[in-house]
Amino acid sequence: MAKGTIINFFVDNNDEQLAKSSRSNTLFPNCGGRFVEAPTLQVGRPASAADIAASLEEEIALGHLAPRERLLEEELAERFQVKRHVIRQALLELDSMGIVVRQPNRGAAVKDFSVTEVEQLYLVRTLLETCAGKLIPLPAPRPLIEQLQLINERHCAAVGRGDLRRVFRENLRFHNTLFAACGNSTLTEVIEQLQFKTHAIRSYSIGNPQLLATVCAQHQRMIDLLQGIERDEFVELLGKHIQPAKQAYLEQSRHKTSGALAAATSR
Repeated sequence: MAKGTIINFFVDNNDEQLAKSSRSNTLFPNCGGRFVEAPTLQVGRPASAADIAASLEEEIALGHLAPRERLLEEELAERFQVKRHVIRQALLELDSMGIVVRQPNRGAAVKDFSVTEVEQLYLVRTLLETCAGKLIPLPAPRPLIEQLQLINERHCAAVGRGDLRRVFRENLRFHNTLFAACGNSTLTEVIEQLQFKTHAIRSYSIGNPQLLATVCAQHQRMIDLLQGIERDEFVELLGKHIQPAKQAYLEQSRHKTSGALAAATSR
């Protein structure tokens, strides 16, 4: 996609292949007033633990399941029409990803983060992702550029359609593909683990049209920079790219804290 035409995806998407692959999604409001997609599973076969984990992962990332929200095995088993041991296995998978916490005699809940934890997580993410950016060869190989370009086109088209599930998946695919190019599999693995862990944090920004437009534009700028030798600008952009999600979560957290304090003092 040409640098100057990226905004066209937000106005008029005529890509028939992408249109055919898009799903019809039910939209429903979450507690923050934003609208998110109702995840769907494949029809015609029982849901596996992996299917259920992926579905719940999306609900957390899209903000339908909020931090601290309990995930009750009995309710989930009825919803997905599976045995409780399948739900238990799915929750264990989410726990291993760091986006769900399991406590004895209390069950599972969506992971909540304190302000300090968020700051620490994003400090580490910034250090690791900028480190990976320093290892990616510049100019990058042509196949990598073409692959990232295709992913970003799909991502921007999904933004234009309001297909947040596809937005979420294509965004992950873009960053996993980008960081894999650093050539250090251990570094890439840790980056991916922290990406999983921050799903709930990023849920506060994924439904913001302005931020999504900025993400698409920044992805395109990364692709442009990968074709040159301006490494400092590329690495700086990697560090800036993840900050809006952190700020959105912290702002919401502070708002909740101030509201709770105000309610307590008025009693």
